[in-house]
Amino acid sequence: MRKISLVFVAAALFATATVSATTPGTTNPTKKLSSQIYKMLEANTFEVQNEVTADVRFTINREGEIVVLSVDTEDKALEGFLKGRLNYKKVELQNAKEGKLYTIPVRITA
Repeated sequence: MRKISLVFVAAALFATATVSATTPGTTNPTKKLSSQIYKMLEANTFEVQNEVTADVRFTINREGEIVVLSVDTEDKALEGFLKGRLNYKKVELQNAKEGKLYTIPVRITA
């Protein structure tokens, strides 16, 4: 009886390992895109006294570049900074649908 249960446990582990090895990556493409944008904005010299926020609305063109459509913020300097840093910058995104609209919140703190 003990040998049978050991065989079932071994078979279950083998099946689980096989399924997890063949399952394609389940990373969220939006999170991957978000992290790439974070890296683009990370090293900046943008001076703020408190905290400024913006909602950046963009799409991805067929060359895999970000095309900024609008920046919703009251700070014109932040708007120009975000457009300059993001517009027509290439990103790596698998299965990107051309023309799909994305909106990402951006917050820069002092």
